Amino acid sequence: MTVKLEDYLSQVAPAWCPGCGNFPILESLKKALVELELAPEKVLVCTGIGQAPKLPHYLRVNTFNGLHGREVAAAQGAKLAAGDLTVIIHAGDGGAYGEGGNHLLHAIRRNLDLTLVVHDNHFYALTKGQASPTTEAGAKVKLQPRGVGSRPLNPLALAISQSCSQVSQTTSALPDHLTRTLVSAIGHRGFSLVNVLQPCVTWDKVHTYQYYQERCRPLGADHDPTDQLAALGLVLKPGERIPIGLIYTEDRPVYGEELRAEGGRPLRERGVEPGLVKGIMDRFR
Repeated sequence: MTVKLEDYLSQVAPAWCPGCGNFPILESLKKALVELELAPEKVLVCTGIGQAPKLPHYLRVNTFNGLHGREVAAAQGAKLAAGDLTVIIHAGDGGAYGEGGNHLLHAIRRNLDLTLVVHDNHFYALTKGQASPTTEAGAKVKLQPRGVGSRPLNPLALAISQSCSQVSQTTSALPDHLTRTLVSAIGHRGFSLVNVLQPCVTWDKVHTYQYYQERCRPLGADHDPTDQLAALGLVLKPGERIPIGLIYTEDRPVYGEELRAEGGRPLRERGVEPGLVKGIMDRFR
């Protein structure tokens, strides 16, 4: 069966602000899934709470909406139970790097075959513009009118330092590059982190579409994504030019594959013993 863009069309109208950077991410995801020839029933999108996690509502696809910052945890459980599904996580920078930072660390360590797409707009946008873990120091926001006092988290450096299987960066201001990056990340075997630099047209008047278009530069052929120290040095180096593309990749054993090898089928197809479940539940009555 040929997969078409129409297969992913939802009847739900997006509730994002006009011009929101989430729109290009949604469209690029559809194009990437079609290019990878993944049918909607073979894809699961896990999200939490926020503007970015609204994405699967506007996509005809299997969806799990969980708690804020717990989308990575839910996705790991889903992948272990249904290893035949392509599992993609969408989260904001607050949910992924703030509330869900601990889950991110251990997902990198375990290396399940998952793709985490972080909509990084430097704000908690749904809850009216509070600073997030990636907000720049000195930025004046609702709860810090005199300026954010702490340094921003560097999620790329964090992921590379922990030998994340694949680390990429792109921007929704360059949709074609965004689509290519998603195709690479979703097709990668192992845990992939895609940090998407996204304009927030409501709360951020600095990091606009033009800002990213002028500063984001694709990595050249001279960049070796298998060189961990070089990749780390690249993302730690401040400058006007923002690197986008495949920053780091490492071939690592994928967690959970041995479970599928033992049983031959996804866990969800192996059945349950209702009597055993009842006995466990009775202990908590």
